[in-house]
Amino acid sequence: QVQLVESGGGLVEPGGSLRLSCAASGFTFSSYGMNWYRQAPGKEREWVATISPGGIVDCAGSVKGRFTISRDNAKYTVYLQMNSLKPEDTAVYYCNTNIPISPNRRLAYWGQGAQVTVSS
Repeated sequence: QVQLVESGGGLVEPGGSLRLSCAASGFTFSSYGMNWYRQAPGKEREWVATISPGGIVDCAGSVKGRFTISRDNAKYTVYLQMNSLKPEDTAVYYCNTNIPISPNRRLAYWGQGAQVTVSS
């Protein structure tokens, strides 16, 4: 079955860096786009970044220039490098992929989340 397991969260001071990892299993990782989302306390989950199977990336305006998404298909792992962290980046970060189960339907899979806290 599909599994996504995030790691690398923690507490960091403003201006610091963290790298999140998401280890995937149960599907052909190289064939699917991977996404990072985040959810801050009291707020809705929001999209952070996407990487296509071929490595094309995109990210939200709020993190552009600070966050970088990447993938290692051999390791079945997607990463989120976060630099110049701000207190407003504090959230639970989730790894996601969407896998087709029929011609018109995809099933979303989520990891358990990794807490990132930016505070002095």
